[in-house]
Amino acid sequence: MQRNLISTVVISIVLSIGAFAQQAPPAIPTTGFAGLDQYRASRIAVFTDDFGQLARYREADAQLGAPKPGENRVVFFGDSITDIWKLEDYYPGKPYVNRGIGGQTTPQMLVRYRQDVINLEPKVVVILAGTNDIAGNTGPMRNEDIEANFASFAELARVHGIRVVYASILPVHNYTERSKDFFAQRPQARILALNDWLKDYCSKNNITYLDYFSALVDEKGMLKKDLADDGLHPNAAGFKVMAPLAEAAIQKALK
Repeated sequence: MQRNLISTVVISIVLSIGAFAQQAPPAIPTTGFAGLDQYRASRIAVFTDDFGQLARYREADAQLGAPKPGENRVVFFGDSITDIWKLEDYYPGKPYVNRGIGGQTTPQMLVRYRQDVINLEPKVVVILAGTNDIAGNTGPMRNEDIEANFASFAELARVHGIRVVYASILPVHNYTERSKDFFAQRPQARILALNDWLKDYCSKNNITYLDYFSALVDEKGMLKKDLADDGLHPNAAGFKVMAPLAEAAIQKALK
């Protein structure tokens, strides 16, 4: 009798495990934006295997080596807006290093900050980030959490004698069909709030603030249509506006 009872229990457990295994996996939470959902689904391997994408610049960093005596090396550190910026076209002959990675958020950038910035021993780092945090590329983020990451970048740089230039988050527009999702994912109020915080933080901590926003925004508070085809990423005309502003901020930081 007892043996039959034990057998029945064991069979029940096995059947339960089999039924559980056949259940469909839980659905990935949706953001309400099809494009963003597809992006996040496509990045699962990155998020789990190399969250900060350290592999992207590991070899290039090793080959770059230490700055030459008297070299004012500058690292441009950011997301896709930095990644697509061909610095050599705007700053020929200058020791300016691009360390942008498309789609990244500040948590990812913190993971690679030592490898891609601190270890390169720049005199200045130009940080442009935050737009993908607002969009939720790696999950929902509060402004307070984004601000904490900005503060961490600056504090780590200070310890290592690196001067910081904080660039404002760029405005976005919805003037084209391509731009509508990017615009909806990045509420203007959040961009303005984070830029206000950045400007105040820079003032209180003797950090150079690079105001791209004011130079790129139109009368409606959006990114000027002719400066970005998709409403988010500057085109050649956009970078032409940004380049001298960045150079002036770098020179200010070096002084």
